[in-house]
Amino acid sequence: MFDRMVVVRGGGDLGSGVALRLWRIGFSVVVLESPNPVAVRRSVAFAEAVYDGRASVEEAQSCLVSSTDEVLAILGRRQVPVLVDPQATALGALAPCALVDAIMAKRNTGTSIEMAPVVIGLGPGFDAGSDVHAVVETNRGPNLGRVIWLGSAEPDTGDPAPVSGHGVSRVLRAPTAGRLDVVRSIGDIVEEGDVLATVNGTPLRAAFRGLIRGMAREGLVVENGMKIGDLDPRIDPNLCRVVSDKALAVAGGVLEAIIMLMPKALP
Repeated sequence: MFDRMVVVRGGGDLGSGVALRLWRIGFSVVVLESPNPVAVRRSVAFAEAVYDGRASVEEAQSCLVSSTDEVLAILGRRQVPVLVDPQATALGALAPCALVDAIMAKRNTGTSIEMAPVVIGLGPGFDAGSDVHAVVETNRGPNLGRVIWLGSAEPDTGDPAPVSGHGVSRVLRAPTAGRLDVVRSIGDIVEEGDVLATVNGTPLRAAFRGLIRGMAREGLVVENGMKIGDLDPRIDPNLCRVVSDKALAVAGGVLEAIIMLMPKALP
């Protein structure tokens, strides 16, 4: 068994950023996902391996596996195994030194402090000292990435931080409920008013000229108001290919918590 294994529940933007940073410094990282994960920044999400069999996040390669035996084989290749295991039933066999809940549900969906020697929750919904050992702040601002040893993270405001003067308008939300049909792809530069996608035939238009940094998968059944994309006013295609500054800051907090709680886990 791998001595320095970290299991990350959730392979979306933040979870993948955490996994990438830990993997880079030598941890063996396993991502647990749901059968039908929803990722917006799909070009930097290990969750995409559930659909495509493989996914890359910057220089790290991941592979979909179906058993704990396969997990160990993939770790031996210095890749990131992705296992569909929403209930985290594989933890007993894997015996990781740390568990990170990066599901980002804004509530605890079943993670408990007994699941691993170090258990860390990202963002609101966790209570440090009760259901997890530590919480890492995910709200942008002066506390982003800070480790909370007692209590909870800041509540979710629902308002994205402004980028180049664009806040709420840069988050693409479903105009109605139904099937998502993608018109423009991640990496496209679009103009104000362009149709980016439709949901049950209802168009979703760009509020300003920008770069599509994220877009949910074609055919996804979405709810009205659900986040399905990310429009960035910075016209820099590289933004589609790298994890966010927010994800890296949160990953730094996770690493700090692991070292503080289990210094011998450091590679």
